[in-house]
Amino acid sequence: MNHSKRAGAFRHAWEQGVILPVTLIVLVAMTLAGIALLRSVDTSAVIAGNLAFKQSATASGDAGVEAAIAWLVQTAPTGSLDQDMPGNGYYATRQDALDLTGNKRIPEPTADDDLDWTDGGAVTKLATDGAGNQVAYVIHRMCDGPGALDARTCSTQQVFKKGQDEGAQGPMEGYRPPSFDSSATRAFYRITARVTGPRNTTSYVQAVVSI
Repeated sequence: MNHSKRAGAFRHAWEQGVILPVTLIVLVAMTLAGIALLRSVDTSAVIAGNLAFKQSATASGDAGVEAAIAWLVQTAPTGSLDQDMPGNGYYATRQDALDLTGNKRIPEPTADDDLDWTDGGAVTKLATDGAGNQVAYVIHRMCDGPGALDARTCSTQQVFKKGQDEGAQGPMEGYRPPSFDSSATRAFYRITARVTGPRNTTSYVQAVVSI
């Protein structure tokens, strides 16, 4: 009888000794799982926030495009779009070698192949909007060189203007069917808008228009 009691006491003590390290292991595992979950939630929140800022910057880029179009429409009648106007962020040529992101590093950047978006003399900057986004734009006429518009060296569009034929005779008297009696050649312009905002957000928006 005494032997059985001693065996039971020994087994009870051994079970208590085993439960302690198992409990500690479970607690450590639960702690690590909690930390991993917390980091995952934080990362998801950061990603969601960055996407929101990116969408806001892209939306602000539309304002840059609209401002550039308004400037083109206002300036076109003056006939001055044949020449570069860097102070207005306008260039009468494509500048195909220019890196519009301003990040060209290979080969080493020069003044001719890396656009400086921080220079107000090379681009047009708009006032910072309510979302904290700074918008700037640059316009390139899609031509090989400056000068008068030439369909051989420029990307152009032929536009026909609607007129009216002489009135019909007989039962159809008074009816004037539409006709295209004149045409005009328009140049294509590439507008590039760059938006910088909170959290170092940077977005680019491009549009091609004919004026």
